[in-house]
Amino acid sequence: MADLMITSGQGFEGYEVEAYKGFVYGQIALGTNFFQDLPQNLAEMNVQESTSFTNKLQQASDTAIKKLEEEAKKKGANAIIGLALNYTEFASRSVGAIASGTAVVLRRKNENLHTVSQELYITSYYKKPVPRPVQIRIKGEANVVKLSPVFMNYKKDEMIAIKVDIELTNYYDEKLVLRGMDFTFEKGNVSKLEAVWTECNHLEEKDVKLIKEAKIHVIKYVTTRGVVLNEELPLVTPLTYARLANLKAKRGIDAMVKYQSNGSIWTCNCGCINKSGNEECELCGRKESEMNNSHTFDYEALIERMGEKKNVSEMKDVLMECIKDVESKYRMELLETMESAIKYEKTRGDMKSYVLDRVEQIFDI
Repeated sequence: MADLMITSGQGFEGYEVEAYKGFVYGQIALGTNFFQDLPQNLAEMNVQESTSFTNKLQQASDTAIKKLEEEAKKKGANAIIGLALNYTEFASRSVGAIASGTAVVLRRKNENLHTVSQELYITSYYKKPVPRPVQIRIKGEANVVKLSPVFMNYKKDEMIAIKVDIELTNYYDEKLVLRGMDFTFEKGNVSKLEAVWTECNHLEEKDVKLIKEAKIHVIKYVTTRGVVLNEELPLVTPLTYARLANLKAKRGIDAMVKYQSNGSIWTCNCGCINKSGNEECELCGRKESEMNNSHTFDYEALIERMGEKKNVSEMKDVLMECIKDVESKYRMELLETMESAIKYEKTRGDMKSYVLDRVEQIFDI
């Protein structure tokens, strides 16, 4: 819309209000002799006199509306709704034309506009307090694809910008590396940073839903204290994407690995290795006591053995070999999971991933 649109109504068909810019008005005062020039008996006004006075009023209203438009444009509006035009008498029998309305920003509705979007967890991470990429949001609209990574800011620095390499993998296992992408942040950010949406010219709308995995390498970032170069290389989580999602649902969006301990050190869900005796993680502050599931049975070993089998029937055989060692409260649910998966595997195909994820859920709840 190059020109300002004006209506006495509350909107235009095919458009919607994106922002309200406030009340605006324009006014113009006619000469003090305006009424004096009128004949005492208006019924005796000839055609020429009538046309002259009508033209004066029209010019006044046009001028008032023009001033109204100027005020609206100063506010950044592209339309005025609720237009009202009035004439009023001032002192000294002068007449004024006043135009008023509400300045707004309109955008065109597009009922056929198709938006595709996806949110993926990042499968790479750092053990040190580098701004940690934890998620990437991707959206495609009107043939434009935009990205917005999400970071955990452990130091809570005031972040200004960050430069990263992004590796995207699609369901065909084809990889696309977006090198040196720059993202900025809104002021007042805290521990979870959502980058400003940035256009990506290397992706098309049709690609968005095909992406299944994302890794991010932080190159450098800018805080209020200056530029920080990152010399650390990212690690990759050993978990499958489904198991990673389950872990994050229970332990937080920055969780990347399972808790482990060998008596002298323990590994936090965030991936940071801590000395024995540290009750809290040095990086994220998680308490070891809250992560340490006191299972008497080594279910991680069970899951590992199951993962080596060809189908659910063989996985069930592994479970039956050690079912007596499993805590009784888990046995029935594990067996029901196996029987159900065996049944569905005959009609739906491979159910291994489902079973592995479900077994882990059962033990972790």
